[in-house]
Amino acid sequence: MRIIGGSAGGVLLKAPKGFAVRPTPDLVRQAVFNSLGPRVQRARVLELFAGTGALSLECLSRGAVLALCVEKSGRHAQFIHRNLEQARLPPQSLHLRVQDAFVAIRQLAGERQQFDLILADPPYGEKNIGRRSTSLAQQLLDELALPELLQAGGLFILGHTKRDTLSLPPAWEETKLLKHGDTIMRFLRRH
Repeated sequence: MRIIGGSAGGVLLKAPKGFAVRPTPDLVRQAVFNSLGPRVQRARVLELFAGTGALSLECLSRGAVLALCVEKSGRHAQFIHRNLEQARLPPQSLHLRVQDAFVAIRQLAGERQQFDLILADPPYGEKNIGRRSTSLAQQLLDELALPELLQAGGLFILGHTKRDTLSLPPAWEETKLLKHGDTIMRFLRRH
């Protein structure tokens, strides 16, 4: 896994061993960032379920001014710090909150924080044919405070597995859908 473009392009990123983290694959990240284009420049970014911080680091490498990573695992958060150092990006450009994503969302909304891009590729849910999804991706869509964190004109990019059929609440409007293998990346804006 590596940073694909920008000032830190080509830098290899480290991930914890095992299946506790499923980093967004390079090809999927490349498709997402090709679609975002110059929108990343000067952006304030929030990454939920950050894992290795790959999405945030990609944003910073491409000119984002700030990335806030939210990762529940303290062990995984150490990898985010190491990857930031490896990429030689300004340390003050990345902030890290080691806490549950849903708690962080509500706290950030209470602080009236807003972001140009919100990125989330949470652990995949199970197949849900014939019933409403209970996955973390669906829970993010259903979280009432999340749209408050998005600047006017901002985008929420949500990753999930194609076997997880999501219901789009009225708060969200889908602008683009990317499919790659088992992964779907949805580009959403506030309705």
